[in-house]
Amino acid sequence: MAISSECMENLIGTFRESLKQQGFEIYPFKVGWYNAVVSHAHHLPYPADTLAVVVLSTPAMFERSFLPFLQSQCCEAVRDPIDQCTAHTISSSVSLCFPNQSVDVSYDYEMLPSRKPKFLAQTAAHISGAAYYYRKSDVHNPPWGDKMFGVCIHPKLGGWFAIRALLVFKDVQIGEELQQKDPPDCVHSQEDRIKLLERFNFHWQDWSYRDIVPADESYCPKQREYFLTPPGQRGGAAQTVGISD
Repeated sequence: MAISSECMENLIGTFRESLKQQGFEIYPFKVGWYNAVVSHAHHLPYPADTLAVVVLSTPAMFERSFLPFLQSQCCEAVRDPIDQCTAHTISSSVSLCFPNQSVDVSYDYEMLPSRKPKFLAQTAAHISGAAYYYRKSDVHNPPWGDKMFGVCIHPKLGGWFAIRALLVFKDVQIGEELQQKDPPDCVHSQEDRIKLLERFNFHWQDWSYRDIVPADESYCPKQREYFLTPPGQRGGAAQTVGISD
């Protein structure tokens, strides 16, 4: 039997608050919304009304979760410290908040045996209403002949966030009361959309695309320094950050 939106909020409310305190946001959606816009190869193997949740990290995650994690945990050298922190934080909250629920958790860095990602993160963010996924198709008469990668922009955080995980509540079905809403379109003009996609595709290293709209929060200097460190060197950088904090 499908549950109401009110029951859904009762189910995920404690989880939402737990992750919010640690610098994360969650957005619920139905699996069918996602499957309707991705290829069959990327379908989630659950009924259309199954409850799913996409998890975003905000700039606050660095100081609320990552630095404490570095000080209390021993990071594995073979994995990115941010990935380890994310997995630890989310899995701990899932275990605490849903002891009697069957929850399938997929992280943005995980791949299927086919080498495809376990889920299309930006698509999940868009269909959940979390952040608008701007693509070449959002530009009238695009000036580029080559393929352009799209990018999500958050209405309050601009580009200063990351899509971290997808949770599927395998035994929870949501009724028709939960209706899909489009994410806020915060990059209105064609000129700004062109600017966004060009900055993201051609100048992503300078992070200017993240400031395409005013943001309520952005990365602190220490956080920017860490993320500017090449991935292969982040283990050492994490030790430095954790020790110096």
